[in-house]
Amino acid sequence: MGEEKVKEEALRIIGMFQVLPRLVVFDLDYTLWPFYCECRSKREMPSLYPHAKGVLYALKDKGIDIAVASRSPTANIANTFLDKLSIKSIFVTKEIFSSWTHKTDHFQSIHTRTGVPFNSMLFFDDEDRNIQAVSLMGVTSILVNNGVNLGALRQGLTKFSQNWNTSEKNKQRWQTKFSKKSTSSKNEQE
Repeated sequence: MGEEKVKEEALRIIGMFQVLPRLVVFDLDYTLWPFYCECRSKREMPSLYPHAKGVLYALKDKGIDIAVASRSPTANIANTFLDKLSIKSIFVTKEIFSSWTHKTDHFQSIHTRTGVPFNSMLFFDDEDRNIQAVSLMGVTSILVNNGVNLGALRQGLTKFSQNWNTSEKNKQRWQTKFSKKSTSSKNEQE
């Protein structure tokens, strides 16, 4: 499937959902591209997974911000590759640095730079430990096995929508409970 066809299909998938994330965050190594940056040379021409570029451009076309969270020790190579692939400018922020925190520091920086709450973010990564840590922050997180593709996009948007609906129901329950308490305490005061 060519890049344009992937983009069209990704736009169709995105269009199926009423609730969308404000920000989608991608890991790089083995998520957007099939290699580790630190094992490559800046002089090489990198390639993305087959569906990655179409998915990125579909999100951008829908007005959804995109960011990078990568624990790469070679940020210079990662940035060079993003440049060579002509996708560097589509990311609102790129947090590329070595870390032992399973990306929680990356997401704190992303939140600070964008102002987007964690529960309005969707994250794709190939390492379960990153998925676990970032999920605990309230970010909908999807484990990918063979890079980002249309199936992962559908899975991510489905899970985001479910998480959003659950949190909205909980918020409504809390507000109803809280407003009943404040009404009854007013009555008691009178």
